Amino acid sequence: MPLPRAAASAMAAFEGHWHRRQPWLADPTLQTLLDMIGRLYAVEKTIRDEGLIGEAKRQRRQADAAPVMRRLFEWVDENIQAQAFLPSNPFLKALGYIQERKDGLMVYLDDPDVPIDTNHVERVIRAIPMGRKNGTFCWTELGAQQIAIVQSLLATCRLHDVNPYDYLVDVLQRVGEHPQARVHELTPRVWKTLFADKPMRSDLHHAHGGIKDAG
Repeated sequence: MPLPRAAASAMAAFEGHWHRRQPWLADPTLQTLLDMIGRLYAVEKTIRDEGLIGEAKRQRRQADAAPVMRRLFEWVDENIQAQAFLPSNPFLKALGYIQERKDGLMVYLDDPDVPIDTNHVERVIRAIPMGRKNGTFCWTELGAQQIAIVQSLLATCRLHDVNPYDYLVDVLQRVGEHPQARVHELTPRVWKTLFADKPMRSDLHHAHGGIKDAG
């Protein structure tokens, strides 16, 4: 898994630890941690409100969020080293989870294209669990894997505002002759830049004078 995606995934889990309705969240000692997490998201809100992108976004994160993140991990280390909790304590397990993923969680501070969490991905893939029962009709594990690949491609198309129908029709025709060394060009994100303006069409499309947007 590429580090930026790992960072985003870890941050999503990180956020989830503190926003789930866990009984131990009532512990007043956690308020410091919750306040720091709130400050991190406040920085992101300011960035969105001001429309910052690229280097300006990175600099704002470095100036306002990086000090909070450093203090957050210091707080985590201090509470783990204090040994005030039993090994089975869920709070201690949560702190250990965060500590182990420190490098990944810090990546978003240096890369303006990495989000603080993966909420946007969660929204896009929400439809996948809804169709989970359809997996009963895959017959084989390989068939289920192929369906998962297609669902992932469709979700990625939506993330990048790519028409899934246009994308699949084009790529299924193009993939046989496309250089293997440049297969990354057929991923939805890169395909949008290179081929979306003039996608390859199906015979059905030409026969009926075009097909309405299937996105």
